[in-house]
Amino acid sequence: MTSDFPAPTHARNMRLLGYSDLAGHIDTVQVMVQRGHAYVGNIFSGGFSIVDVSDPRAPRPVGFVASPPNTMSLHLQASDNLLLVVHGRDEFSPASAPYDQSTTAGRNWSAGMAIYDIAQPAVPRQIGFLPVSGIGLHRIWYVGGRYAYASAKLDGFSAHILIVVDLADPTRPELVGRFWLPGMASGETPHWPKPGGYYSLHHPIVHGTTAYCSWRDGGLVVVDVADPTSPRLIAHRWWAPPFGGGTHNALPLPDRDLLVVLDEPTADRQEDGAKLIWVFDNREPTNPVSISSMPPPADRDYVAVGGRFGPHNVHENRPGSFVSSEVIFATYSNAGVRAYDIRDPFRPVETGALVPPAPRRFHDPRPNRPPVLQSNDVFVDRNGIFYTTGFSDGLFIGEFTG
Repeated sequence: MTSDFPAPTHARNMRLLGYSDLAGHIDTVQVMVQRGHAYVGNIFSGGFSIVDVSDPRAPRPVGFVASPPNTMSLHLQASDNLLLVVHGRDEFSPASAPYDQSTTAGRNWSAGMAIYDIAQPAVPRQIGFLPVSGIGLHRIWYVGGRYAYASAKLDGFSAHILIVVDLADPTRPELVGRFWLPGMASGETPHWPKPGGYYSLHHPIVHGTTAYCSWRDGGLVVVDVADPTSPRLIAHRWWAPPFGGGTHNALPLPDRDLLVVLDEPTADRQEDGAKLIWVFDNREPTNPVSISSMPPPADRDYVAVGGRFGPHNVHENRPGSFVSSEVIFATYSNAGVRAYDIRDPFRPVETGALVPPAPRRFHDPRPNRPPVLQSNDVFVDRNGIFYTTGFSDGLFIGEFTG
């Protein structure tokens, strides 16, 4: 870690080990760590970064892979020797053509999923691409095997829906299944309870043959994907209103018949309401029931800090990483990284926190954004080393000592 980098704003049962500015690509979103390398999606730089983290105290940028013009690659997945990277319209680039479902002639971005061979971890080699219509993909779930699952905004739909991709031959991926809520396809009549709500899939997390989908203002949508070509609804639960929506993660804890479901803030200073991390009882798969929520950070008035305050992401228990149904790691926007003990699922408690310093250099091109920490993603390896990102934060590496 750079010796003069500021100390954390707050730390409890966690310590900062290392930091990288990714050779200037500090606009970081999703992070995957595999075989001593971190793969990091960049939201504003138009591509993704590779960082050698074999020594977490001295991370070393080793590469950047640019996306096509006007294309975002903020989310990615790494498993075995494959790296899957989203391609979607760069909504922050003034050069991006407007999205018009009626024509493809004016589109100047790449929409789909790029597939890389990472047998040489520092040198991703593209071997395949899945093109799709519309804006493109937002986020993928892939932990090996034949199928990947993603959210995609395709022509003919109001927002992102679930797609299933067959990777039997990763050089020739094939879109084989789709699922959406009634009312999202052209010509269908919506029946949603929140007028003006954003009913769009953020992403699925798949366990066995079940996809646990976070549908933003549509809440939790549980989908049977036993037949990847014909996904079907198991359960749908929403809580907006009265709560604010923005569901972002739905993490199954199958050994305990629990779900951890997170709502993200989409406005500053809780202007869209307080967002929570919920614990659901999932003993009856057709009727998941919320039984508690995790306490928000109380060590400071984070609403007054500015920017977004609320949970953004959880570590998703990927195979080969830290996997626990009792300790949950989450990012909390301007309140950094938090760890929660849910051994008593009715009374979750915070057991650790690390709030990195505010950005030294601001990389967010959006107008009037407050220059504060905005922690995005967290990935925890099997040794309890965690990697966390943010819109202008670079890559922080820390350790849970609780």
